Amino acid sequence: MTAALLCIMPARALASDSTVVSSPHPGIREVSGSFLRPLGQRDSVLVADQLMYGFRLDGVQEGTGFAFPDYSKGFRDSVEVISPWILDTLDFRKGKKGAPGTFSLEGSVVITSFDEGDYLLPPISVLRQTADGTVDTLLFNPQTLEVKTIPVDTAVFQIHDIKGQIRYPLTLKEILPYLIGGWLFAVLVILVVCLVKMRRKGGLSGILRKEPAHIVALRKLDHLRGNKLWAADKQKTFYSGVTDALREYIVSRYGISAMEMTTKEIFDDLRGKDIPADIYEEMKGLFERADFVKFAKYVATDEENASAVPAAVRFVTQTYQSEVEAESENVEGKEKSETSRTDVNI
Repeated sequence: MTAALLCIMPARALASDSTVVSSPHPGIREVSGSFLRPLGQRDSVLVADQLMYGFRLDGVQEGTGFAFPDYSKGFRDSVEVISPWILDTLDFRKGKKGAPGTFSLEGSVVITSFDEGDYLLPPISVLRQTADGTVDTLLFNPQTLEVKTIPVDTAVFQIHDIKGQIRYPLTLKEILPYLIGGWLFAVLVILVVCLVKMRRKGGLSGILRKEPAHIVALRKLDHLRGNKLWAADKQKTFYSGVTDALREYIVSRYGISAMEMTTKEIFDDLRGKDIPADIYEEMKGLFERADFVKFAKYVATDEENASAVPAAVRFVTQTYQSEVEAESENVEGKEKSETSRTDVNI
């Protein structure tokens, strides 16, 4: 048994008495005053209840030291110690005319047991050293720990399965965030579907038709006129821009899928359209030159580069003018026919 020597100082208080009993062993004084007190106020001690097991000693003079037994490993397998020694000063009285004061001391450990039964606890052995150097051992009387369990009526006892988790009903406050989230998600899906349908109906051609096709084409060609991408390493970009603007115009003006067609296919479909022969040949030569630049590493001359945008502008303006003239002729023809019908009716 290991012990530690402690110097006791005054502290706070409870109550009890300690009585010295004669002992046949020299140096050992058997002392009454031990206690076994439950921490909770109960009529009986049940399994796992905690109790204070300790001693009460009165008349201890100032300067007295104590050493307590080591109960860190418990008393036995069935009784466990769950806290170290706790010392409490219950009462203190000053000495008269310079004499040392005296106090009442209470020391205890907290124990528990997880098995039903009656257990005789070991007596508490405390080593004491007085102020004058005298050393003796105080042996406090042992206590009996009686641990009980809740009685089971075997006549009506039945074994039941483990109960499942308690399920509480859902409240509106709990499901409201999910309802709002689902509603917002549905609105977002409907909005995306509507935008996709609108885009499919209009498409790129629908966007281009917001303005007349010739205006869009002339604006792009004018932008290329300002960017002089005539250097040998930039001619592909220049001629791609010119031919792409013309392809988009041809799609809108003649309804030909020029964006996915080769030069030969485009001009085969344009043959027979209301395009002047000189403009037709000029545009065909421009597209063929662009193909050479983009695919055959042909380097166009400065004169060819300078004439590319003006030739494309002439193609757009003349074909547009021919369309306007054709529409004017149709309008005049309709007006004449309506006039002639009016004369006949008269």
